[in-house]
Amino acid sequence: MSITTLLMTSILIFVALGISKSQKIHLEKEMVIGIIRAIVQLSLIGLVLTYIFEIDNRIVTTVILMLMVYNASRVATKRGKNKEELKKVAFFSIFAGTAIPMSVLIITGAIEYVPSQVIPVSGMVIGNAMVALGLTFKQLHDNFTSNFYEIEIKLALGATERVASIHLIRDSIRTGMQPIVDSMQTLGIVQLPGMMTGLILAGQSPVLAIKYQIMVTFMLLSAVAITTSIGAFATYRKYFTEEKQVKRI
Repeated sequence: MSITTLLMTSILIFVALGISKSQKIHLEKEMVIGIIRAIVQLSLIGLVLTYIFEIDNRIVTTVILMLMVYNASRVATKRGKNKEELKKVAFFSIFAGTAIPMSVLIITGAIEYVPSQVIPVSGMVIGNAMVALGLTFKQLHDNFTSNFYEIEIKLALGATERVASIHLIRDSIRTGMQPIVDSMQTLGIVQLPGMMTGLILAGQSPVLAIKYQIMVTFMLLSAVAITTSIGAFATYRKYFTEEKQVKRI
């Protein structure tokens, strides 16, 4: 794709700006800032990745992955309450949700631990885990807020914190996992996912692209399940006091 072609496609931005302006949605400023940031950030990461791919150093690759997990944990908690308390949980949850499926892919030989393969694939895992965990945290908070008296009654009847809130924990995990489950049901029918589209555009066989996309689907499902489960079970106790009473939020 030439620079001229890319500039011509920018007309699509004005469609979104026009809708926002005409309908008084007032997102024009945010859209412009978002587009500028996206262009700058993508350009910078392109330069950085080019350098990282050239040096092909495992230590540097690992540092990059850890930075990606750290930033994802910050984003996953930015809209929640008690952000600082949640950051450590978010980091560990996303780290585990990324490390486990990635280890399986590397051990089985599906991918190699080289930056050109590990960084893009890990990016997909971390991004999906981040979104799922953010939804899980929000749902867990909402559940404890709206079910305060129900939990209090269960505790008064002798239930443990876990027993009193297990249905809320499971509901938050379900909420976090639902988007990836829904997207799986439309693969190949409603949408052609990024991995598959990228390989086809690069001239690879559709059959090979499908194999890789199926692998990615397995990977993302396990990553989201691990991340949301760890996140929810590591967080729910923060809604109880040391005296085993539910906190008023």
